[in-house]
This record gives sequence, structure tokens and C-alpha cells, in this order.
Amino acid sequence: MADASDNAQEPRRRRGGGRAGNAARRGTAAIEQMPWRLPVNHDRPIEPLSEEGVLAIHNGAMRILEEIGIEFLNTEALAIFKTIECCKVSGTNVKMDREWVMEMVRQAPPSFTITPRNPERQITVGGKHILFGNVSSPPNYFDLEIGRKVPGTRETCRNLLKLTQYFNCIHFAGGYPVEPVDIHASVRHLDVLFDKLTLGDKVVHAYSLGKERVEDVMEMVRIAGGLSHEEFDATPRMYTNINSTSPLKHDEPMIDGCLRLARRGQAIVVTPFTLAGAMAPVTMSGAVTLSIAEALSAIALFQHVRPGIPCAIGTFTSNVDMKSGAPAFGTPEYMRATQMTGQLARFYGLPMRASGVCAANVPDGQAMWETSNSLWSAVQSGTNIVYHAAGWLEGGLIASPEKFVMDCEVLQMIQRYMEPEVWGTGPEDIAFDAIKEVGANGHYFGIEHTQKRYESAFYQPFVSDWRNFEAWEAAGSVWTPERAHRVYKSILDDFEEPPMEAGVREELTDFVARRKAEGGAPTDF
Repeated sequence: MADASDNAQEPRRRRGGGRAGNAARRGTAAIEQMPWRLPVNHDRPIEPLSEEGVLAIHNGAMRILEEIGIEFLNTEALAIFKTIECCKVSGTNVKMDREWVMEMVRQAPPSFTITPRNPERQITVGGKHILFGNVSSPPNYFDLEIGRKVPGTRETCRNLLKLTQYFNCIHFAGGYPVEPVDIHASVRHLDVLFDKLTLGDKVVHAYSLGKERVEDVMEMVRIAGGLSHEEFDATPRMYTNINSTSPLKHDEPMIDGCLRLARRGQAIVVTPFTLAGAMAPVTMSGAVTLSIAEALSAIALFQHVRPGIPCAIGTFTSNVDMKSGAPAFGTPEYMRATQMTGQLARFYGLPMRASGVCAANVPDGQAMWETSNSLWSAVQSGTNIVYHAAGWLEGGLIASPEKFVMDCEVLQMIQRYMEPEVWGTGPEDIAFDAIKEVGANGHYFGIEHTQKRYESAFYQPFVSDWRNFEAWEAAGSVWTPERAHRVYKSILDDFEEPPMEAGVREELTDFVARRKAEGGAPTDF
């Protein structure tokens, strides 16, 4: 490959929507991109399971809850379950009556909104909406300039947050796009949330990792939105995502964080992390059944505590490489598990979360075909919220800005695919008069029907190169990751923070300083 500093084709620049911060009003843009929108998935979902298959998995999950039980390692949750006649608690094991579980799950809304500090960035989770979020939680970072895998830092985390804000196809800011390990864990959440809330104005996430982190993030989101406590509690302003500890366990801090968020009306996503052949049965139906049981047990608890609290059911069911034990993603089995879970989510009337993931170590062909498989399985399954949709490598251990940019190209293509005008069937779409005008011997380039539409008729890429080999070679033979690297650098050069009132920023700064002085959150080191 040529070095990223070679004379690659510069990204096209034009006036357009989607510019972060004040640059949108100036009319400058690092790249041409599609405007902000909440995509609507018009396709019928793919449903590999028959009605009998759905009921088989449901009944399997209910038998797990009734006969095997779930281990809740959270003392408050156990105390709550002990007050419920339909639940049997033995030590940390909780068995639940299926009628009670279903009664609780039915209280969860089929869709809900989350409103960030910028109300124009409000998102709707549920229905036919499909939303995409950034990569979350890798401890390591890779880009072409560094050329190797390195621990994440606040600077690389901030740069990925800038991409999260910049791209209109990214609808929410999930967990830390890379762990900034140069910040002590006791105060890491304070610095990263400050960066999230000042570099961006989209919906943000809180890690459910202990009382202090959750309470701090709720307060910072409230301050950034200029909200009273009553206004914050009245409607979802943020969310958390938790994983069960498969098989059949929920841990102390994640359940604690969800209970705190539930009591204040904030949204919760419950996503078991089940790898078939390792923490779940080797059969995909068995792995999905285990995942459903783990998720519903927690959702039932949260609905008991706060009836109607917004909850989504997540799927992170894939398989391992049976030769090495390493997780595999974007596999045929992963795709089917996602589609199967989509059927169960609709059966329960719950919004669904999936992911855009891969096992590749660098932003190469493997990375893109595995991620594309996982993203399209999310589309096919009727998923509402897609985690890790941009920037994920090495099974979630590496975040990459080049991969982030390349993934956003795919996300834009998916959004374009969903636009009704692509398959319109009105008279102008059928184009009989144009067909008659050209006949059998002409072409369509010059006719009025084409001239009126040529600028917006088809998707226009910002990182793909559609030139022939000779033109590509003459321009420097620049490979896709290198073009993505240039786009990334261009976005950083042009990035401006979205507006925030000076008084709000000052209050946020003071809160962070005070909580740091108080020691932040307790840690084990």
C-alpha cells in the first residue's frame, strides 16, 4: 500500500448539511454526507423461525426461569424478589413464574424517545426506526498513522467522539469509543462525559458500574440539558446498556445502575453476551433461548420497580472459533441468531438492540464483510438500535478511526436503501414518457427527465472510489483505508464543537472539579 501521506485524492468539499457545530451555518464541510435523519426500515423482517419455533424458544426460556433460575448477585434485587409471591429466592438464585414475567414484560412500552441536550437530536427507539451508534469500550486503539495497536487515551477518545458527533448516520454516543486508560478509573467517567457533552449534542450512555458513576452521569446530563430534576425525571434523557454474565447471572453493579436509572425514568437496554459453544449451548436456538431468559429476568425486575420504564432487549449472540476459542462475529450463525432474536422481540413487544461487529484486527476486507453481515442482519431482523455500528475491530478490543469512516459509508448506503424514493412507483418514477422519448436507439444522459434528477438520483460515496483502475492509479493508487484516514484527518481539522451556553458549561466544569476533589468513584486499584 502507498503511505497515507501520498498524494491521494482530496475529499470533495461542498455546501451541505451534516456539518458539526458552527461550520454547518458557514456552509463548509469536510465531506459530503447525508443529512441527519432517523431512518425507517420499511422492509418486512426475515423470520427463519416458524410460529412453532418462536413458541419453542419462548417455552424454553420460561422453563429456564421457572426450573433453573437466574443468579442475581445484587442484594437489593434479591430483597425485591423476596417480596414477590411469584418468585422463589434461594441464596442468589431466583426462580420466576412465567405468568408474572410476561405480566411485567407487557408493561414495557413498544417504543420510546430519548431527548438529549439538543432536542433536535431526539431519537425514537422502537417501531420501524433503526438507529446507529459508535463503537464502545475497546481498551485499544489503532490507526494508520500510528501503525500498531496501542492503549486508548483521552486524545484518541476525544477524536472518536468528534467522529461520533460529525457523522449524521450516527444517532447516539454509546460508551467510551475507546477507553482512555491514561485517566484514572476513579475519575475517567467524569472526563469522558464532559467530553461527550461538550464535543457532541447527541444522546449519551452511562455505564452501570457502581452508584457513583451512574449518579454522576445522570447529574451531568441534567446540567448539560439545562434541566430541573423534575424535568430530567419526566422523560428519558439518556440510557444504559448492561450485559448479563452468561451463563445465567446478573452482577451487582449493572443491576444497581439499572435500578437507579429506572427510578428516575431513564432508558435501559439489557443485552446478554452469549457465545455459542462457550457461555451458551453450541446450538444457536439453545444460545438464543438462554439469552432470552437472561434478558427477560432483568426486564421483569425493572418493570416491577417502575412499571412502564423504557426497556429494550438486546442480542449479542454469536459463536466461538472452535479451533481457538476466540469469539467470531458477522458469521452466518450470528446473522441467524440476530434474526431469530428479532422474532422473539416482536413476540414480546419490545424494541431490540443488535450490533455492528467483526473479528478482524485491521480495517481490511475481512473487517468490512463481517461488519456488513452483522449490520445487514440488524436490518433484516427489524432491529431498532445498533451498537458498535462504526469503528469496531478485533472482537471489540480495538477502536479504529479508519474503520469508523469506512463503516459510516456502509451506514449511509443502508440509509439510502431505506428511502422510499428509491422504489417509488408514481408516473415520474415509471418514466414511460422518458422511455418513449429515447426509444430503442438513444440514451438517457441528455434528456430532461435525467437532467432534472442526476444530482440526487443515486447514492454518492465519500470514501469509496468509483474510478477505473487507470484513473485510480494515476491519482496515487490509494487504498480504501488510506482514503478513510484522510477523511478522518479532514474531519478533525474542520471540527467545531456544537454550541453550549457559557453558564451551562461552567456548571458542568464545576461539577467535574468537585467530584474529582471528592475522589470520584471507588476502584480496586
